[in-house]
Amino acid sequence: MSVITVTRQISERALNILRKDHEVHIWEEDRPMPRMNLLRAVAESEGLLCMLTDKIDEALLDSAPKLRAVSQLAVGFDNVDLAACTARKIPVGHTPGVLSEAVADLTFALILATARRVIEGARYVRSGLWGTWSPGLLLGHDVYGSKLGIIGLGRIGQAVARRAAGFNMKIMYHGGRDSDAARALNAEPRSMEALLRESDFVSLHVPLTPATQHLIGARELEMMKATAVLINTARGPLIDQKALYEALKEQKIFAAALDVTDPEPIHVDEPILQLDNCVIVPHIGSASVRTREAMGILAAKNLVAALNGEPMLHTANQEVYL
Repeated sequence: MSVITVTRQISERALNILRKDHEVHIWEEDRPMPRMNLLRAVAESEGLLCMLTDKIDEALLDSAPKLRAVSQLAVGFDNVDLAACTARKIPVGHTPGVLSEAVADLTFALILATARRVIEGARYVRSGLWGTWSPGLLLGHDVYGSKLGIIGLGRIGQAVARRAAGFNMKIMYHGGRDSDAARALNAEPRSMEALLRESDFVSLHVPLTPATQHLIGARELEMMKATAVLINTARGPLIDQKALYEALKEQKIFAAALDVTDPEPIHVDEPILQLDNCVIVPHIGSASVRTREAMGILAAKNLVAALNGEPMLHTANQEVYL
């Protein structure tokens, strides 16, 4: 029987998978596990089921001499030092696929909310400003028949493209290896610059790496249409948030919608929160009951497989098996 640390409360179905043959310790408070608590917990743990809010680095691994497997409840793993884990022969699991449709749903919800100024309109009504119907009140932009630029045509990007087809959008993409999927979606490849200049909506779906940090900065925002909308449901640091604030304030682009920010959570005194043309929600891309349960179950299965000496269902550092 192995000792497993779980850094946040997850579904009972997922926990039962772990509890069947292992001793499970759960951080039950509704906040990230404090660093010192985590370091103490992993000292005796052979398995770790962690969240994107947990930093899995050399210091933690040095504190966990018995650790044999890490399983992350997320598709991304930029919080994990994969090289350090691989050097210690520790497989790192993640949860791709099961959250793609939920994140794509939210992405499209944000496209519609920003284009048609839904949040702004709701605020307008609650403020008592709605006196009469007006032909010029809160004019937005059409989604149907517009141009969607997807940066990163992976699982989630493809799911967004499928939704866009129902709105008769012209789909363009930059980045993504599956040309067959792109053809099936009638998605046309573009250079980064061409995509930014042509798109009415730009949606980010790439992982956070040193190469993609501040992928969208002042230069890229200048390339976009004044009527364009920028959507980010991937990772906050993909966008230079200060540059985005300036672009929105000066109306260089029409609007932005962010499910992720830099830092996260965003400070309440950040100027970008005062802008009517920016919608920010608290990293809820995969936050549906069914999806979060599926993520927990997959994370649990990844961890149990590794502790049983078997390959994980989804491993971020496949080279650990070589």
